[in-house]
Amino acid sequence: MSNLRITRRAADRLRSGHLWVYRTDLEAQQDASPEPGSLVTLTDSRNIPLGTALYSSASQIAARLISRTPEVTRTQYLADLRARIDAALALRRELAPVSVENNAHRLIFSEADNLPGIVADRYNDLVLLQLLTQGTAQDDVRRVLTAALSAAFAAAGQPLTLWERPDPRIRELEELPQPPTGALFSSADAAPTTTTFMLNGLRFSYDAAAGQKTGAFLDQRLNYAAAARAVRASGRTANALDVCTYQGGFALHLAQVCARVTGVDASRAALEAADRNLLLNPELPARCETDWMEADAFDYLRHLDATRTPQSTYDCIVLDPPAFAKSKRAAESALRGYKELNLRALRLLAPGGTLITCSCSHHVSLEAFTAIIASAAADAGRRVQLLETRAAAPDHPEVLTLPETRYLKCLICRVE
Repeated sequence: MSNLRITRRAADRLRSGHLWVYRTDLEAQQDASPEPGSLVTLTDSRNIPLGTALYSSASQIAARLISRTPEVTRTQYLADLRARIDAALALRRELAPVSVENNAHRLIFSEADNLPGIVADRYNDLVLLQLLTQGTAQDDVRRVLTAALSAAFAAAGQPLTLWERPDPRIRELEELPQPPTGALFSSADAAPTTTTFMLNGLRFSYDAAAGQKTGAFLDQRLNYAAAARAVRASGRTANALDVCTYQGGFALHLAQVCARVTGVDASRAALEAADRNLLLNPELPARCETDWMEADAFDYLRHLDATRTPQSTYDCIVLDPPAFAKSKRAAESALRGYKELNLRALRLLAPGGTLITCSCSHHVSLEAFTAIIASAAADAGRRVQLLETRAAAPDHPEVLTLPETRYLKCLICRVE
């Protein structure tokens, strides 16, 4: 097994509970270059062992710690992997149990479950798997995952199909090959790629061959319901605007309490999926715009702001944009983007209206995000009461020593 020497700063970070070693943390002089995806023993500059990690020859995250024990073999890693998968599934049975109203959740959340480089999401009878590193996108890991997931969900005769769905951007960054074609496991004769799943009693469609990353934003599940509760409690329920609606998560939940809901997104494919989801829920008392608005969020809000009248305000506005800050360097630009979206939304809200504003950029802290909303409120001349500060649903657990796992921020505000 290769040894990888890291800087004192990186060693201190690992000792404080972090799990990543960046390429810039590697000591200049190394004995040899480890094999891509291999297990390596990490040592500090004095050659004191720190543990075992999965090595990547391509990513800026050069190593991900999988054990505080040095020189863990591949066989030991695979045995630990099965135990950790079972522990992750047991946690989901506790925190996000399957019910008539909810049968979709995250099963495995990478480092948050002590399973670096592995993500799995369940949508009813489909499980979507992502193997995100050179060390995990390997057949032995696939076999362990397939055995654990099929034992957990298909042993009692429940239908289950397991698909691997790579993230194209991550595959490029990690220089990963294409995954195996076909389903990794299916209890059906013909492995389905589509299903209908439940979130908070609403029906959503899922297609394993389409969508963003692994599909719906399951991390917002409880925030969807909280947004609808807050708007109902406000008494201002005439019309709502869901900006960056994607497949209609917030919009459909708001349609339970509002008379009119408009969903806006720049992706036509996402809006087509949102419309299918709307049709799956004919009992909703409100109908979203039959022609979902295909538009850029910034352009659309600028237009509404420029043409606003006292009669054209909204009782609720949701802002749930994609991650603006893909890197630490992009954080300042991201804050400017959040400032503009929220400033215009605040101008468009009726007195007593509700603002639900979100950020999924882990490079933007909760403190920085809250401060930029406060700055937007001051510039808009609006008094804004913060009612709730929310994060991802508990099936996306956070690790206190790994701030990257606290990525989602959701503020629910009353605007006077």
